[in-house]
Amino acid sequence: MWSFKLLFTALLTFLAFTGAIVAYAAGDATAAAPMAVEGVIAKRQPLIEEVPVTGTINPLRQALLSAEVAGLIHEIHTDIGDRVQKGDLLLKLDPELSSINRDAALAEVARVRETVADSRRRLAELQRLLGDKHVAETEVESLGSEVRERSAQLQAAQVETERLSALLRRHRVDAPFSGIISLREVDVGEWVEPGTALFELVDTDSLRADFQVPQRYYPRIRPQTRIRVTLDNGQTLNTRVEHKIPVSRSGSRTFLLRTVIDAGSRNPPELIPGMSASAVLQLKSDREGIAVPRDAVLRYPDGRITVWVAAAGSDWGVPVNVREQQVTTGLSFNGMIEIRSGIEAGERVIVRGNESLQPGQQAVLKPAPIATSEADNR
Repeated sequence: MWSFKLLFTALLTFLAFTGAIVAYAAGDATAAAPMAVEGVIAKRQPLIEEVPVTGTINPLRQALLSAEVAGLIHEIHTDIGDRVQKGDLLLKLDPELSSINRDAALAEVARVRETVADSRRRLAELQRLLGDKHVAETEVESLGSEVRERSAQLQAAQVETERLSALLRRHRVDAPFSGIISLREVDVGEWVEPGTALFELVDTDSLRADFQVPQRYYPRIRPQTRIRVTLDNGQTLNTRVEHKIPVSRSGSRTFLLRTVIDAGSRNPPELIPGMSASAVLQLKSDREGIAVPRDAVLRYPDGRITVWVAAAGSDWGVPVNVREQQVTTGLSFNGMIEIRSGIEAGERVIVRGNESLQPGQQAVLKPAPIATSEADNR
């Protein structure tokens, strides 16, 4: 019995010893195999400060449409939600009375024109008789005055006809621009006055994003400053500042910043007026610093921030020693992070595979396919 226990104990000891040897050999083999990673060369570059702001998508054109003359609504040719084109008929007022007045004015023009023609004919006859001394000169002058008076009456009648024709044309309401009918306030049979709201028309193809920006950034924003707009659905648009309004709100200490969004482009974003949007202003900071891709930076729960760097004098494609270096970060922009202390320009920084590196491990670096660092890695 005791011999069996001794034999069993010896066997367990042998197996444990053998496992330790195998594990040590495997670990040694792992340590001996350099790990393939990707890196970039840290460089100095102009730094950009990113400022997050929130705002609203608004239409460039939004109008409450009304009639120019008073009248009874006779026809309605559109409804809420309809898309209309510039010049489309939206509504007609009852034109009956205005048509009668215009026709009466046309008849008056015809009547006065006949009187003018008759006066001119009689004036021509008197002028021939005046040459033969058969009529007094005062009669000719009197008839000439009558011709001029009736010509003026004809002109006045023609102007009145034009006025009544213009009023008749204003018995219809046309779309002043293309857009969507977002509101309808009236129905057939209602009496409306000039200024009465009939429809609201919104141009959904020409949109703007309005943002309220802290006033301290006003001097640093220029027309065409880049701004990245993010919609509620996650879609991102890269636009530029069109206008900054030089008026600060006393309560919030902000000013209005406007960027125009082309919703009628080849691939239009899914935008509707009134939806919220967030944006990131990219402002030049007028200074340079070392910046590396965001993937190169590791953050730990204890607050440490580190990057992995290759040993000095290392090159691409050959095994090199790497070390973990604690750093201090600054601005973050365009997928890059400013490194204020911890590394120098020209050092090779690992951006992919750095999460698996261990102290004392070797690695084989190859240039990372990142647009911001591609030129420097060649």
